[in-house]
Amino acid sequence: MTAYLILHGWQNHRPADHWQHWLADRLTELGHQVTYPQLPDPDDPSLEVWLTELARYLAEAPDVVVAHSASAVLWLHAVARGTPGVGDVERVLLVAPPSAPVLARYPEVVEFTAPPLDFTLPGPTLLVAGDDDPYCPGGAQAAYGDPLGIPTRLLPGAAHLDLDAGYGSWPSVLEWCLDPEAEFRSR
Repeated sequence: MTAYLILHGWQNHRPADHWQHWLADRLTELGHQVTYPQLPDPDDPSLEVWLTELARYLAEAPDVVVAHSASAVLWLHAVARGTPGVGDVERVLLVAPPSAPVLARYPEVVEFTAPPLDFTLPGPTLLVAGDDDPYCPGGAQAAYGDPLGIPTRLLPGAAHLDLDAGYGSWPSVLEWCLDPEAEFRSR
């Protein structure tokens, strides 16, 4: 059994049709321990509150973290600050992190703008993003993958990998959760 922590992004109220909900259900059906919390105030989140919540969930010792959108950037803040437990996670999947210029446009999430990317991620991390993500117009590889030196998979036409882009079920994210060598594909 593997313990998974799945973290949603800004304005996500964990709709049942979203790939994260789908993933949590599939992993649970397979007998894994899954934590998929509703983070406080998803429409107007506080970075400090979300970091406190993340620290609480990391104390439960998840093996794998899957973070989408603003929570992908949340993870980077946690690593930069040395939040206890980040180094104990076996592997991390960062999905569709928004870029700093996009976050700066929205007062509700401006404080989530990534910290300086001058740190090393503590364990195996993979970045997956759409090659046309409107929330990362400069591209996730340039914004995060290259500066952090982490492998990046760009999915053609996947946009923000959310419901608007057609990501309800997403079999390849489940495959990666079960086997870190699995390849990512668009839906």
